[in-house]
Amino acid sequence: MPLIDDLQKIIKGEVLNDNETLTKYSKDASIFEIKPQVVIFPKDTEDIKAVVNFINQHPKDNLSITARSAGTDMTGGAIGESIILDVSKNLNQLIALTDDSATVQPGMLYRDFEAQTLQKGLILPTYPASREICTVGGMVATNAGGELELTYGPINKYLTEVKVILADGNEYTFGSLDSQGLDAKIAQQDFEGKIYKDIFDLIYENEKLIKQARPQTSKNSTGFDLWDVWDGENFDLSKLIIGSQGTLGIITEIKFKLIKPKKHQVLLVISLPNLSELDTVVQKVLEHKPESFECFDDQTLKLAADHAWDLTKNFKHSDRISAYFNLLPEKIQNRQNRLPNLVLLANFTSDEKDEALQKAQTAMETLKSFNLKAEIKKSDKAQEKYWLIRHKSFGLLMKYSKGLKASSFIDDVIVKPEYLPQFLPKLNETIAPYKDKMVYTLAGHIGDGNFHIIPLMDLTREDVRAIIPELMEKVFKLVFEYKGSISAEHNDGLIRGPYLPEMYGDDVYQLFKKVKEIFDPKNIFNPHKKIDATFEYSLNHMVKG
Repeated sequence: MPLIDDLQKIIKGEVLNDNETLTKYSKDASIFEIKPQVVIFPKDTEDIKAVVNFINQHPKDNLSITARSAGTDMTGGAIGESIILDVSKNLNQLIALTDDSATVQPGMLYRDFEAQTLQKGLILPTYPASREICTVGGMVATNAGGELELTYGPINKYLTEVKVILADGNEYTFGSLDSQGLDAKIAQQDFEGKIYKDIFDLIYENEKLIKQARPQTSKNSTGFDLWDVWDGENFDLSKLIIGSQGTLGIITEIKFKLIKPKKHQVLLVISLPNLSELDTVVQKVLEHKPESFECFDDQTLKLAADHAWDLTKNFKHSDRISAYFNLLPEKIQNRQNRLPNLVLLANFTSDEKDEALQKAQTAMETLKSFNLKAEIKKSDKAQEKYWLIRHKSFGLLMKYSKGLKASSFIDDVIVKPEYLPQFLPKLNETIAPYKDKMVYTLAGHIGDGNFHIIPLMDLTREDVRAIIPELMEKVFKLVFEYKGSISAEHNDGLIRGPYLPEMYGDDVYQLFKKVKEIFDPKNIFNPHKKIDATFEYSLNHMVKG
């Protein structure tokens, strides 16, 4: 009996294998393409359990599951050659909302989630720039971050519990346990108990090695987060699920701690004609503790100016016209070839309006001696276009690359801001020889040294595709030199997984492999990603157009 029929018999949701569906799900936001056998839209968690159990009952069929929701993964983490399990159609509800927390299913779009939490005056402050198109499950699976992480920290500070279906087909809840709770779990004579025991032993026996291997950056989404599982008092396996890209199990429910955002914000917009003083400007602004500190470059700004009407398409008609006219200065600068090389957005917040303004004014005063333009934007209306450009930049790249593909492979490097004076010139020198084969944009979270460099490339050309591993090797070597991470927010997937041994060394890499074996001994969850990734497999599945 065909696989689609076998699966449809055991679940309530849809199972599809028509060419249109398989083609759609063979891609995510990465430079890879892998055609699956079937795509499943589970109706509920029981459907997911049934699929896992089916795979366990048919080991000779070499089946696996790649969980997926919005498909915005930039590493190839949301594609696979066996079963794609899309949770966005049915597992997309807000289950509970209190005065300080929310419980949600993984397939819920972040924009819908935030719309509901804001009704209680609350937010999850770790949203990414792709907040309009990503889901909360994808955010957890990739350990995604964004502009507010500079102040509020990573997503693992806000996830308090996660439900996961593991390789035995059962659903478990992971959260923080004290020593008594940990002992009780280890004493269990079952699959869950063995996981707790084996992970505890692995961390305890390799504590020094693990500690020494931690990247010296404020955020990191590579490997498995062995650093935060156990602090000597509390033990929390949810830390391993965060950023695991569906390689350890399938997320079915998430509980987040939420915060109240500050009431007032004032934006300091800094336009740099060149990058010669960037490192010093960044350090000066950081001294005044902005809530967020973002950037985008002239290529991104040019796209926004060229496509201003499309950029504002989600506004109501009258608001759209106003938003469009607010972008006219950029359109004029673009035509006159006077766009700044880089725009920095330093956002200062407070519950007191005057205090937020004072912070921005003080920061601007320290920049008077520099060759730059600095402006304070007080109102939401005045700030609107800058955040629109920043948040929509990746979408613009995807849509208007005119035969060139937005190619994510050096898109998420991070070093400590104090290294920027040495790191940035070397980064530019490393990329410069390849400018004849690509146009690249730079945006990201400059306040914590995290840059999103997304080249536009003609991947139909073999000579252009060939520079990807070559340039990755050079850029990542530079990142390692400054004790950084090759991915702060976007994770490993197919693209960076093969570099984990080089980043961490073989001893730590073997610990990561052991984590995978403990959770997923038969390798049924998202194979060929992260720990299971190889250069050969990844390069063989790179798109050719």
